Amino acid sequence: MDKPEKLLALADRCETSARPDRELDAAIYEAVGYQVRRKPRTLVSNRVPAGGIYQQGSLWKALGPVSGNIDIAVSILRQKAPDWRWSLQCLTDEDNPSFHALVADCSASGMLGALALCAAMLRAFARNPTPDRVVDDIAGNPTQGFRCSRKLDP
Repeated sequence: MDKPEKLLALADRCETSARPDRELDAAIYEAVGYQVRRKPRTLVSNRVPAGGIYQQGSLWKALGPVSGNIDIAVSILRQKAPDWRWSLQCLTDEDNPSFHALVADCSASGMLGALALCAAMLRAFARNPTPDRVVDDIAGNPTQGFRCSRKLDP
């Protein structure tokens, strides 16, 4: 798991991104603890998966488009922090980001649901480096003094 500062910077990048990005996908996979091999820029064949590959156990798998596919974002969240509570809302205001996510009491907004969920998940990991610590938060015992939510400008 990356340092909290890197996780928060990546969460900000997710919130400001207007569309899915394969480089962002690889950075998210790395940030939550997967070993990633990015797609090479030279000598690329059709058999090389878009974005690259990541290691899960002893297997290497193609990177999923986590920044653009809500199912993949939810899958990663459930794998890495199965006990965390989360929610995702679609907002109808045209001037602000259209999705708002809440993961383990950390909030984020984004243009896509997957980006908002990834940003909130990264903020939650910055606050709680090990998912087991979220149980303390639910019981009302704050674990650290991190402020994970960010106010949107009116």
